[in-house]
This record gives sequence, structure tokens and C-alpha cells, in this order.
Amino acid sequence: MNDAARQALASWSMPPYFTAALIIAALIYLRGFRPMHARMPARFPHWRCAAFLGGLFAMLIAIASPMAAFDDLLLQVHMAQHMLLMFAAPPLLWLGAPQIPMLRGLPRVIVRRILAPLLKSRTVGAIARIMAHPAACWLALAAATWIWHAPGPYQLALRSERWHELEHWCFSAAAALFWWPVVQPWPSRGRWPRWSMVPYLLLADLQNTVLSALLTFSDRVIYPYYESVPRVAGVSALNDQIAAGVIMWVPGSLFFLVPAVMIIFNLLAVRNAVDPAGINSNPAAQWRPAAPCLAASKGKGAGS
Repeated sequence: MNDAARQALASWSMPPYFTAALIIAALIYLRGFRPMHARMPARFPHWRCAAFLGGLFAMLIAIASPMAAFDDLLLQVHMAQHMLLMFAAPPLLWLGAPQIPMLRGLPRVIVRRILAPLLKSRTVGAIARIMAHPAACWLALAAATWIWHAPGPYQLALRSERWHELEHWCFSAAAALFWWPVVQPWPSRGRWPRWSMVPYLLLADLQNTVLSALLTFSDRVIYPYYESVPRVAGVSALNDQIAAGVIMWVPGSLFFLVPAVMIIFNLLAVRNAVDPAGINSNPAAQWRPAAPCLAASKGKGAGS
């Protein structure tokens, strides 16, 4: 470990407010999850709790671990932070189906006096519907990715702790919106048909690939800030940039492609379950969700 690494570790300290916020979020979720699991174990199995806590842990690693000590010295470390905040934490949090457990876990006085009026507000509802639209969710992630990875805003975040925090909050919020229609946590319902999430994810992977390719194959350092700081482990600024591009490219693509493949397999499984003999010749009918089709068939059987 060279002097730059030792100095970075010596200057690092765990952010108390952020860490406390994650711990409080975990306690609120656990308090609300226990009665929901007891009442609806099929809807709230233990793996959902593990997924939510895993999402919080990914945020803890990204922001409140020694990794944060090197984000202004190594671009590849900074990029790994972004991967955790944008591609690991949000889908894990949504897989925990946190809406009802968080409401059940909060003190009733907060729910009644603060959250209930907000949830009943037409203005808040209209804003939420716009923000939850898949097109708006996709654009939010693309805009946050390209704006904050432009040389100006990116280097501003490196020089100012306030801008750095704003950058991370923008990434987290945009990613939470992006993964919402992909995971579609219960009890919410999708605005677009399920098959549309496949091109949704593939187009997101395309824009991610373009940006990562710019970092990987550039013959110059895109962020000159990294040329002005001490180098860790003798890694040059250009090689550091190439490594960051590869991190964004390979793991980043997997975060998009794996869910897309899973959705395709689920759709095929649903089609086979509804029409196992392949008799249905209507292509549109073959991509209907399973629940309505199965419910309809049960209703016919009950009436006969």
C-alpha cells in the first residue's frame, strides 16, 4: 500500500447520518414485514426481506465503506460505486415489496398525520403517475447517467462534497424510477405489457454500452482531475479510465440482460401454462399475463 492509499484510508470516516438512516430504514421495514409475513407468507416470503436488506447493504458498501475513500483517486472505484447505487441496490429494494411493510413499520401518528394526507392528495397522485410512467423512468436513468458522466458535472462532483452527494442522490433516485416498472413491486400494477420490459432493458443496455465504450476506447483522459491526484498502486489515469469503462460495460450489461432473459423465460412459461398444446393461434393472446387467463378459466369451470 503506497502513501496515497494510506492517506486516503486515514482520512476516511463512516458518515453517521447516512448510516443511521439505513439502520432506521431496516428497522422500520423489519417491524412492518413481520406481521405481513405472518398474515401473507406466500406474498411476503423471507427472501423478500433478505432482498430489501441486501439493497440497503449495497448502499452501505457504496457510500459508507472504505470504498468511498478512493472514489476521488480511482475512477474505477467511483464507477463501482455507481454500479452499486444504480444497478444493485434499487432492484433489490423493490424486490422486497417495501410499500406496505414500510407503512406498517412506521409509527401510526406519522402515517395518519403526514403520509395519509400526501397519499390522498390529487396533486401528489398526478405527479406520482407521471414519474412512474415507464417512459419517464427510462429517460430519468439515461439523463442522470449522461449528464453526470459529462466531464464538467463529473469533475465538479469530485471537487465538491455537496455536489458529490447530489450526484449520488440523483443516481439513486433515477435508478429507483428505472427499476420500478421492471420489478413492479406488489401491490403496484404495470402501465405497459410485461413483454415491453425486454426492449426497455435492452435499450438501456445500449446507451450504457455507448458510454462505457467511450471510456474504454478513448485515447485520452476524459476527466483530467484524475491526472492531478496521487496515483494508487501505480495505475495511470488512462488505464484507470479503461478499467472503469470495462466495469461499466460488462457488469452493467449483465444487470440489464439477465432480467431481460428472465422476463422472456417467464413469459414463455406463462404461455405454455395457459396453452400447453400450442393451439392458440392469436399472437396477442399468447403474451397475456397468466393471472387473468387462469382466473377466467376457473370462473368458467365454477359456473358450469
